[in-house]
Amino acid sequence: MGNTRKVLERLPDDKWSWKPHPKSWALGTLGTHLANLPTWIGYTVDQDSLDIAPPGAPPYREPEAPNRKTVLERFDANVKAGRAKLAGVSDQTLFGNWTLLAGGKTVFTLPKIAVLRSFVMNHIIHHRAQMGVYLRLNDIAVPSIYGPSADEGGM
Repeated sequence: MGNTRKVLERLPDDKWSWKPHPKSWALGTLGTHLANLPTWIGYTVDQDSLDIAPPGAPPYREPEAPNRKTVLERFDANVKAGRAKLAGVSDQTLFGNWTLLAGGKTVFTLPKIAVLRSFVMNHIIHHRAQMGVYLRLNDIAVPSIYGPSADEGGM
């Protein structure tokens, strides 16, 4: 989470709507998504399923943050809440199944521990790397995440 925060700290408010391609998310949307992904720890621990587009109800939507300050505040609060959830969860709960649904149809079912690793942590890592590309394309220094970056520590 510390490395993800380092990337989020670099978000430029003046490029919030910038996209590398018309099919891509805007920089601010991607930053918002990264800030909100730790909330999925609670969804996974506290529930046995989640329907992101429940029949007859509005689909799941993340409230978009308007700027870097809000992204960082949300991220910090969500990480704190996620860590508290993990500290109090039992092995029995972690080995129980969790199902992601869309429109009432199963997308996948996995043990909660696998959801936390793959759908939460790997998802964060994926989008953190994507944000690194966004930073590079905007000539913003990419922080060291897995060792020195070309901008920090000289490669």
